[in-house]
Amino acid sequence: MRVKAAAKVNLALDVTGKLPNGYHEIESVFQTVGVYDYVTVELIENGIELTCEFPESFDSADPIPCDERNIAYKAAKMFIEENGLETGCRIHIKKQIPSQAGMGGGSTDAAAVLYCLSKLTGKTFSSPEKLGADVPFFLTGGTAYVTGIGEKISKIADYSEKILVIAKGKEGVSTAKAYEAIDALEEHAPVRVKELIETIENGGYIAQYIGNIFEEAVKLSEVDDIKKKMIALGAENACMTGSGSAVFGLFSDLRAALRCRSLLMIEGYYATVTAPATETFVEI
Repeated sequence: MRVKAAAKVNLALDVTGKLPNGYHEIESVFQTVGVYDYVTVELIENGIELTCEFPESFDSADPIPCDERNIAYKAAKMFIEENGLETGCRIHIKKQIPSQAGMGGGSTDAAAVLYCLSKLTGKTFSSPEKLGADVPFFLTGGTAYVTGIGEKISKIADYSEKILVIAKGKEGVSTAKAYEAIDALEEHAPVRVKELIETIENGGYIAQYIGNIFEEAVKLSEVDDIKKKMIALGAENACMTGSGSAVFGLFSDLRAALRCRSLLMIEGYYATVTAPATETFVEI
């Protein structure tokens, strides 16, 4: 079985507390977007085999493990063990979602493996949050209000009207380091998550409500540069996604979005033009 697995952006993201186990509680609006990894899952007699394919542009990024450390491998292992299956699987991942970008590339791959294994075997998996905080959202997709450590998901009205430019520089942010920076952050501008949700539900203008606490915490020069360039080139607003370091800009005009992408690419940034996606997985 082969699927396209969508990335996500956080239209708004706040950290609301820290639990005794060290996990952080969040309040966020997640949105799947049309940037995809390609994941193939095949049942085999036994064992788990994982192969990965990366664009040349990923060579300079932090290496993504293609072994038992990969979250997609862990997803297969946990699914097979939980269901007591006497089978194995072969997984191939063709990466297109940038790593350390705050776009959930690893989590959507893991969710894709769970999705495919469920379709292939007729079984389910009970606790996707054990694999990672973003995995449960990708099994839902679309537009959602997400709280807890990422496991509490409430679907809201689909947000679909805008064109998105997504860009990323060479700087990456590990999630652990980003949360350390959050813990050290003494004060920050409010993130208006509730106003954003109300505006989406009413079909209103959301640009003024997008925001991300991690922008103030991690303070990346490339993020600031991309945001300034996007707004100068016609974005209604721009914001870092997740714990960083990708930035998305909201555009109403396709020509302006394409021009922005081209100029960012000339500057050496990864950049793409896309749109919100209502589902995580597209079977191909």
